[in-house]
Amino acid sequence: MIGNPLLGVLFHWLGGLASASFYVPYRGVKRWNWEIFWLTGGIFSWVIAPWFFASIQTNDLMGVMAQVPGSVVGWCMFFGFLWGFGGLTYGLTMRYLGLSLGMAVVLGLCTVFGTLIPPIVDGSFMTEIAGTLHGQIVLLGLAVTVLGIIVVAMAGARKDAALSPEQKAAAVAEFDFKKGIAVAIFSGIMSSCFAFGLAAGEPVKALSAAAGTGPLWTGLPTLCIVMFGGLITNAVWCGWLIAKNKSAGQWLGAPDADGKRPALLPNILLCALAGTAWYFQFFFYTMGESQMGRFGFSSWTLHMASIIIFGTCWGFAFREWKDAAPAVRCMVWSGVGLLVFATLIIGYGNRMAG
Repeated sequence: MIGNPLLGVLFHWLGGLASASFYVPYRGVKRWNWEIFWLTGGIFSWVIAPWFFASIQTNDLMGVMAQVPGSVVGWCMFFGFLWGFGGLTYGLTMRYLGLSLGMAVVLGLCTVFGTLIPPIVDGSFMTEIAGTLHGQIVLLGLAVTVLGIIVVAMAGARKDAALSPEQKAAAVAEFDFKKGIAVAIFSGIMSSCFAFGLAAGEPVKALSAAAGTGPLWTGLPTLCIVMFGGLITNAVWCGWLIAKNKSAGQWLGAPDADGKRPALLPNILLCALAGTAWYFQFFFYTMGESQMGRFGFSSWTLHMASIIIFGTCWGFAFREWKDAAPAVRCMVWSGVGLLVFATLIIGYGNRMAG
């Protein structure tokens, strides 16, 4: 199925917007430790939202799941488990680097690994991608994407070098460039495993399609399996932090060190919003991938590029770049412009394939 690549690009942009925006509601959570609000939001991300939307948008979800071979479930969960490390440290990256710089570094690595490895592993890279004109155009788009990511990351590094410690703290409260870069590199590599989990779940898509599910929604059951693997990783880590910090009482309104109690309902609602937005990036991702035809591998690049674009916009909205020199701000927008251009190139290459 060729689909409609331009519609696929639009879906990927919607997914990128959801991903770039998911951490914003967490900024409004008060008097909850990181592990409390991260796990609360994660329950919506990894369990509630995937199963809810798959149940209403696909046919015979439980019947399809019962037919999935155990090996497929195992590989999907395994890659989801590894991806969980990326998602876990992704949140830490936002704490240490801020939205714009953190996303650029994490997603740069995630783009390269998540885009190129699946077609290399399944043997289609040389024949269907490198060996055709439209495939070469898509590869050009990938190269422009990587260039745009490098430009954005360099702008972030220049901003960091020029700011005083006080200015860094004002923009990002827990700013730590060295720690943030180390965490971001690990997060980017692990986050790319989500693409591998989706590739391992291709048989699930086929089963869902056979049950009568429309092509836009056949990827949703796979998300239920892959994201459950991510739940395991995050639940174990957050559980350890909860035990270490003795923070479980915060779910019941226990007062903080200043004797002030958290507002439970607002915190839960904000976490639900954040967690659902986190899920929606993959909800739209599977829709976009369904439209990309034989070049579905480029979906990961489109997804990553759109996240960086919208993440940079949020970074400016929260004034993370307010003390940066005009040349540095111009540089970061140049990088964003390259990413937009790259999505157009990839979309055109996919269109040619039709």
